[in-house]
Amino acid sequence: MSTSITQTEERKLDAAVSLFPTQHSATTATSGTIPASLATGGYEFPGIPKFTDLYKKRQWQLEHMAGAFRVFARKGFTEGTAGHISVRDPIEPDTFWINPLGKHFGMLKASDMVRINEEGQVIGGNRVAVNAAGFVIHSAIHKARPDVHAACHMHSRFGKAWSVFGKPVDIINQDACLFYGIQAVYDDFGGVVISKDEGKKLIESLGDKGRVIFLQNHGLLTTGGTVDEAAYLFTALERTCEVQLMVEAAGLEKKTVSDEAAEFTHRVNADPETLYTEFQPDFEYEIWKSRGELSKGEQFCA
Repeated sequence: MSTSITQTEERKLDAAVSLFPTQHSATTATSGTIPASLATGGYEFPGIPKFTDLYKKRQWQLEHMAGAFRVFARKGFTEGTAGHISVRDPIEPDTFWINPLGKHFGMLKASDMVRINEEGQVIGGNRVAVNAAGFVIHSAIHKARPDVHAACHMHSRFGKAWSVFGKPVDIINQDACLFYGIQAVYDDFGGVVISKDEGKKLIESLGDKGRVIFLQNHGLLTTGGTVDEAAYLFTALERTCEVQLMVEAAGLEKKTVSDEAAEFTHRVNADPETLYTEFQPDFEYEIWKSRGELSKGEQFCA
């Protein structure tokens, strides 16, 4: 018998089950045990590392931050000096790291990143200029949302195109289910974001639970507990915008995923460990291409 997307009782997983189980088995609600090897081929994914030394965690984060920029460069997300990623500092969490102004994403290394405080003062790392709009946006996010440790904002092509409509993407396929229940829209574009009031308005739109936000007439912004999570959400949202635009251009009636199936798929696919794991293939490819400039940061892990 074939299974439709509404017959979730036959495939419902326990809330803790991930597509990439780190335990030897995972239990379903109906059929007992699924071997972890089914998803991992006998290999247990290490998952997000734990740290006892916060200085080592800082360096690990910076390596992954540089890797995220390299991924974004390869995917064509550059637009002059626009675009930024920020990562909360684990030692002084009221400060954060951001990319230097004017350096191509494809050239960035961990040592290029700039640490700034909530007043916009450069206090560590590479002591060079940063994007003023980037400071306004990211400082507002890090101050208002302690659960957010990384944020990505780019002027990517399809994100800019879809942002014009001022609405979330529809849940029209499995990949779009990543964004079920976590989308927000900021529909008050007033030009380049250079005032703190603008940053506050953006945060009000994002709310306490939003993880991605469409900045109307501007682009996309994603957040995460790790830079890997935020970066993967960004690449996935950009592709989802591209697919949505293609679907709209076809002009045919479209069928969206049911709420029940979308919630289930989101719960399985969008937990922090899974999103972290999803980003690793792109990151590892950039390490391989970097000729020693990038590292996965394993030397810093406890």
